[in-house]
Amino acid sequence: MEDRRLLERRDGDLAGSAQRIGQEFLEGFVAVERIGRPAVSVFGSARIREGHPVYAQARDVGRRLAEAGFAVVTGGGPGVMEAANRGARDGGGVSVGFNIELPHEQGANPYLDISVTFKHFYARKTMFVKAAEGFVIFPGGFGTLDELFESLTLIQTGKVLHFPVVLFDSDYWSPLLDWIRGQLLTDGMISPEDLDLLAVTDSTSHAVQTIADCYETRCAEVPTEPEKADAQ
Repeated sequence: MEDRRLLERRDGDLAGSAQRIGQEFLEGFVAVERIGRPAVSVFGSARIREGHPVYAQARDVGRRLAEAGFAVVTGGGPGVMEAANRGARDGGGVSVGFNIELPHEQGANPYLDISVTFKHFYARKTMFVKAAEGFVIFPGGFGTLDELFESLTLIQTGKVLHFPVVLFDSDYWSPLLDWIRGQLLTDGMISPEDLDLLAVTDSTSHAVQTIADCYETRCAEVPTEPEKADAQ
């Protein structure tokens, strides 16, 4: 894998690596431009299968987003990603997948109108943010948490606008939120207003309405006031 070789610090072709990374960013930027409408990035586990309640909920969110005029952007793989892309197709919208090469191949799901497969995680993750007017986070593992906290950090530090970040499934996310309040907030690692960066819901219609309301009122254009220590 190209990422592994580069990160092991034994890359004998630094100029070539930089050129390939730059080309991958360009391909991603071109794909984002092709979307042609506001988009929402949907994250969640690749391990969810059709028949699971979360699959049905993600598909419904994808459909509702499409019907509200949003493109749906995912990691392009199976599980929650497939469900959201499939829902976008159900709703007659634009379905986008930014996939990644992995040692154990993650194939693209069959519900994509625009698809790019990246070699580098950081290029891929940039496209999730560049395309988005908001984020919906379904239950997931380390990758989902990575995407969640990167989104929050970019908003908190003012690197991107204050887009809505919606956590779907209050039972799943409550232990994490309790820890954030009980540890991070209590110990002064975050500010009270940082909790306002997150919305939590169990309703597919409310998840979509939260993002649509912000987009219509341009609430994301109100910048956060980053502090120097926010990214630490």
